[in-house]
Amino acid sequence: MPTINVDLNELPNLTNDKFYPLYNNKDRYLVLMGGGGSGKSVFTAQKVIVRMLTEKKHRFLVLRKVAKTLRESVFMEIKNVIYRWGLESLFKIPKGTSSELHITCINGNEILFAGLDDVEKLKSISGITSIWIEEASETMPEDFRQLDIRLRGRTLHYKQLMITFNPIDVNHWLKKEFFDKPKPNATTIHSTYKDNKFLDNEAIRVLEAFKETDPYFYQVYAMGEWGVLGKTIFNARIVSERISYLRTKAPVKRGFFAFDLGPDGKPVDDSIRWVNDSDSHIVLFEDVKDKHPYVLGGDTAGEGSDYFSGHVIDNTNGKQVARIHQQFDEIDYTRQIYCLGRYYNTALIGLEVNFSTYPTRKLEEWHYPKMYVREAQDSYTHRLEKRFGFQTNKITRPLIVSNLVTIVKESPELLNDISTLEEMLTFVKNQNGRPEAQEGSKDDLIMGLAITYQIRDQQTYTINNQVKFDVSKLPTDLQEDWNRANPEQKKYLAQKWGLTKGA
Repeated sequence: MPTINVDLNELPNLTNDKFYPLYNNKDRYLVLMGGGGSGKSVFTAQKVIVRMLTEKKHRFLVLRKVAKTLRESVFMEIKNVIYRWGLESLFKIPKGTSSELHITCINGNEILFAGLDDVEKLKSISGITSIWIEEASETMPEDFRQLDIRLRGRTLHYKQLMITFNPIDVNHWLKKEFFDKPKPNATTIHSTYKDNKFLDNEAIRVLEAFKETDPYFYQVYAMGEWGVLGKTIFNARIVSERISYLRTKAPVKRGFFAFDLGPDGKPVDDSIRWVNDSDSHIVLFEDVKDKHPYVLGGDTAGEGSDYFSGHVIDNTNGKQVARIHQQFDEIDYTRQIYCLGRYYNTALIGLEVNFSTYPTRKLEEWHYPKMYVREAQDSYTHRLEKRFGFQTNKITRPLIVSNLVTIVKESPELLNDISTLEEMLTFVKNQNGRPEAQEGSKDDLIMGLAITYQIRDQQTYTINNQVKFDVSKLPTDLQEDWNRANPEQKKYLAQKWGLTKGA
């Protein structure tokens, strides 16, 4: 088998900066999503050729959903790289429109082409060393599973399944498979035409013209944001634009809180400390500011969801500054919420209590100073009583959702969490007209944020006067503690509970 000596020093000049490091990527799954003109398919063809020239005993399988689309797409892409790089003497490329698509290198390496609709041909192909699926959004998850299984066995070099596509549907299986949560041994890359230094000016002008003629089309097909096939409650164009903007903005911190536990299971205040962790469940978009008032609202797991969520907003301007979202034990969630509230200047906390009252009850037991108070009717006496926590019902749910829709429409710059915004792209009206997540999607983050904005009125809006509580708003047992206290004790309780001076 002939050995080919290739000068790879020119690769940086021949490759877009976004993709150049991926020549050395050896993860099993390399997933390139993005808009038109981003160069993702060109790069994938280039990587195939580089591996063909520098490695031995390769049988690359290149696929699309329909076999007849291969010749004018991936086959042409690979052939163009060969000719553009002046390598035609090293490859045997079939000519004519009736010839079978099959490229061989003088060192014995092969590139095979097939459609996923050509079952018999796929069955006859063996010894595959790596795979490229182009326009993977056309495929079904069953296609991917079968290919993943076939890419097995011992090979001289690493096996890789490369996937390229435009993200036209936010409900697509590819998003759930690779983007909703990290997949082991997978690299995902988002790219747009702005990452393609080889794109000509005319092509750029065509894409950018959509900003004016069809802004939503621009976000999906130029900026490569997830598209929406149905009618959403939230404005899809505004949400997509905000997501596109935030992709270039890194959070301030990501991590969790560590602490020592007291005898009652409560985090000891003086021991609470932040721990940076790039894979953890709390994201800070803006760090705490001295004397600023904050609000922390959350949605507890329920209705088939096992995710807990929470959001912190700066109440002086309504800006989302932190988010927590994870599959927790209730006690772990409650402790992290307690710490997050303390971290943000003892924020006002209001958690949903429809499906689980545990987090709110524990915060009450731990005497967290600032908790949202609602009025509820006693089932026996029918008297209105003050209780902690937020309850969503047929009256409050439409109200808080409508309020959040208005905020997104009028002030999208307040939202900083891409995961929350992506949930909004799958939040629709069901057949009964009730706004909810599409089947297979979640709305934990949406509902948590909606609650956060709804409870703002029980926190001050100004920096100098951070607290808006008085004794009459506290539950009966705490009012009794106040009434039994002497003046010095009241002074202590007023500070501890964040009561206004006039209490």
